[in-house]
Order: sequence, then structure tokens, then C-alpha cells
Amino acid sequence: MEASKERYLRQINLTGFGPAGQLKLSKAKVLVIGVGGLGCPILQYLVASGVGTIGIADDDVVQLSNLNRQILFGPQDVGQYKVDVAKEKLLLLNEAVSIQAWRKRWSTTDCINYFKEYDIIVDATDNFASRYLINDGCVLLDKPLVFGAVSKYEGQLAVFNWGSKEKTVNYRDLFPEPPMANEVLNCAEAGVLGILPGIIGVMQATEVIKLITGIGHPLVNKLLTYNALQQDFFTIQLKHNPKAQHFIPATIEVFKNTNYEWLCSLNLKDETEIDFEKWLEIKHSSVLVDVRASFEAPRLDAYDPIEIPIAELSLNWHKLLEKQVVFVCQSGKRSLLAVKMMLEQNPEARVYSLKGGVNEMLKKNLI
Repeated sequence: MEASKERYLRQINLTGFGPAGQLKLSKAKVLVIGVGGLGCPILQYLVASGVGTIGIADDDVVQLSNLNRQILFGPQDVGQYKVDVAKEKLLLLNEAVSIQAWRKRWSTTDCINYFKEYDIIVDATDNFASRYLINDGCVLLDKPLVFGAVSKYEGQLAVFNWGSKEKTVNYRDLFPEPPMANEVLNCAEAGVLGILPGIIGVMQATEVIKLITGIGHPLVNKLLTYNALQQDFFTIQLKHNPKAQHFIPATIEVFKNTNYEWLCSLNLKDETEIDFEKWLEIKHSSVLVDVRASFEAPRLDAYDPIEIPIAELSLNWHKLLEKQVVFVCQSGKRSLLAVKMMLEQNPEARVYSLKGGVNEMLKKNLI
């Protein structure tokens, strides 16, 4: 007991922290998804600070190109699974911490099964599919999310889903839909300054500790951006966008059936796309399905569509069986996703996406 107290003495001596803050840390349960450039410093500082239970998840192995920024690993670890190496080294750092490790890519089912066991979820991933999956899972299961992202010389940080659902923001309030495939480069393509994930990761760990202990003012409804080249920090206020919530799966069942890899790997140069003129040619032998949310305007009443929001599509396959279907949305992105979802269920389905969607129809004065 005395050794434990001495270990955390510098924290315990802090005004406003004290033994009560340390006790809260020891009882806290934090899940960190991603054991890369962000995850390494997050985990090191949470373990060193005395967070009692930590979950870690990653399906990747250590590569030589990781070593400039993923500081838990060394050359001797290349080829080994990151979670295995991380768990071993973190327990050497603080054997009093309980660590559960998953050697897997996180899924919707994992969110449902395991989020309930943790107080705070930390997104330390590096791809849009995981970010949207984790965010939507946190919203549906009412779990606070500490978010971080890095690219080139710049990083971002925020606390999502903390507080009442009517007032708190989540990742979709900031970015309602994923970018198109190849629209935003990842770290492997664009590069990243090695020290940058360390800076953002340490700040994510700081936000976790603030949420657990109640000290300070967490980055709730704010997005902090850091530029390493200029050593600039700036924070913008975020607002809850009720319309953005329509992009989140409506139920747990819909969430479990959402394929986030499909959602975030769309490419508009697809043979299933057709323009408006082509659609007119097959109009009488096909059905038009509007996959937008009910609030999106203008509506397409003149074209007599079937209205099935994309979040509910997986529950309505039966309405579209044996039909030739043309999907439409606002920009052509969700309609292409709908095509891919249908083809995943039935590779022989006759399905198309209306290129450019409602936006293109507006340009041509067709609405």
C-alpha cells in the first residue's frame, strides 16, 4: 500500500486530485482501440498513471516502418502482434494494472459485446471505417469517446458523446459521412511526423484522466487542432447537428448489419453507376429507391420513389427482391453504398446507382 502511494505521490499531491482522484483511476476501465502511433503513448501514460483496467485491440503486427513513432516497439518486435508485445511491456511498466488484449480488427459485434464493460472508449485508429464504426457504437451504447487523428504535420483531438445526447456532439456532427475512397490519404500514403502521434496521444490520455477524475475542462463539444510546424494550437466549438444523427444506424440490429468497410471504400468510378438519361431508358422496368433520410430535400415525389433510408436498407431486402433497382441519394455516395450492400447479399442483383444523385438532377433542372 505504501509503495503504491509513493508511486503516484506526485499526482496525489496535486490540488484537486488527491487520494480520491487516484482511487477513481484505479477503479476505471478504459478501452483503447488501436495500438499504433496514437495507442502507444496513450497506453503508456494510462498504465503509468494507475488506470485499473485497460483493454487493447489491434490486428496488426509490428513493422520496421512503425518504429519512428510507435515507441512501445523495437526492432526485436518486428513481425509480432502489437497487442501481444504491448501487453507484455505495459505489465512490466505497472503490474498492478489489469490488461485484456484482443488480437483482432474491431467489429460491430465487438462493440456490442465489449463496450458495456468499459467506462471510456479511446479511438486510436488510423482509418475511416474504424472511426465511424467506433463512433456509432459509442452513440448507440451511450459511451464517451476520446478521439484523436494525425496526418502529415497536423493532429486533431476531441471528446465525443459526453453528457446529454441532446447537447453533446459526436464524430458525425463534424463529418456526417465518410469521404470517398482515396479522397483523404492515410498516414502510409501521406506520411506523418514521427513525434506527432506522441503529442496527440498524450493529450488523448490527458482527456481520459480528466474524464475519470473530474478535474479540469474536457474537450467536450470542441475540436482541438495542433500544427507541429507552426507549434500552433487552435480550438473550434462544435454544435450538435440533429440531422447528422440520421446517418447513424437506427438500432443495434441495423448497426450489427452495417458494413463499415464497404461504407468507407466506395469508388465513384463504378460500372454500376448510371446517369439520368440511362435511368430514363430503364425507368419503366425498374424501381427508384431513395436512400436519403426523410429530412433531406428536395423530395422526389414526382418520380414516385420507394423511400428506404440507407440505415434501414438491411432490414428491407425483401421489398427489393427480384426487382431491377436504381438507388438515389443526395450526391451519389450513399446510393453507391446501397448497390454494394445489395450485391454483397446477392451478386446477381440488378442494381444501379444514379450518378451525382439529387445534386446532379438539380443542376439539370430535373426537379
